[in-house]
Amino acid sequence: MTVLELLNFSIQDVLWSGIAALGFAILFNVPRRLLAGCFLSGAIGHTLRTMLMNAGASVEFSTLIGAVAVGFVSVNLSNRYSVPASIFTVTGAIPLVPGVFAYQTIVVLLSATSAPGDQSVELLAAAGINGVRTALVLSAIAFGITAPTLIFRRSHPSV
Repeated sequence: MTVLELLNFSIQDVLWSGIAALGFAILFNVPRRLLAGCFLSGAIGHTLRTMLMNAGASVEFSTLIGAVAVGFVSVNLSNRYSVPASIFTVTGAIPLVPGVFAYQTIVVLLSATSAPGDQSVELLAAAGINGVRTALVLSAIAFGITAPTLIFRRSHPSV
């Protein structure tokens, strides 16, 4: 892939993942002054994940790094606008949701119900693998978006 193709791909990824986050922000009735932050949060997280996956990292690790980026961006934006960070974390994390793995898990489980004996075991194993990957990606999103908030937001000093 040439540098120009990579740049074009990255710009498209920023645009479409930001639009996905922006769409959910509008759906959740986020105030207009915060929509640009929601776009930025979703665009940064998903683009970082995509770049890491293109570099050879696993989807689970890439999602964790992308979610941590969403968390840091959200904490910074929440401090700037004096609003809860969850406005930016929820909309920024939505483009990271593993829809393909969840879909494949359900499709394979449904296929396993009508398959003959030997094939159903293989299909159930594939469904288990996809199910575990889905759970790991969802766990990475949950940990990634909450870690920066837990690090930077303490309501009282530690003893």
